[in-house]
Amino acid sequence: MGVANSLTVTLDGAVLLAIEVQPGAHRQGVTGFNSWRNRLSVAVKADAKQGQANLAVVHVLAQQLSLPLGEIRIVSGERSRLKSVRVEGVGADDLLVRLHSLVQEGS
Repeated sequence: MGVANSLTVTLDGAVLLAIEVQPGAHRQGVTGFNSWRNRLSVAVKADAKQGQANLAVVHVLAQQLSLPLGEIRIVSGERSRLKSVRVEGVGADDLLVRLHSLVQEGS
């Protein structure tokens, strides 16, 4: 299953994406999938201070998933490395295809 385990479709059609964040990284982007936690790994250059890493996560995901910034927001885990991100404007199947290509590129 892999990456599909990190996705949950909500009743209103949005997709919740379980991620783990590595703040203060040397490079940004989706870096892989943690099969132990069933979470997508996302690295950002920003430090985890005053919400900077959270903003960077939203920007990185929007860029890499080719979605507008307004379609992505963190809904839980604002003060944790383990976060839940709400993605709107794309179906779960399409999002899964995009994530698979990112995880393969990052590996």
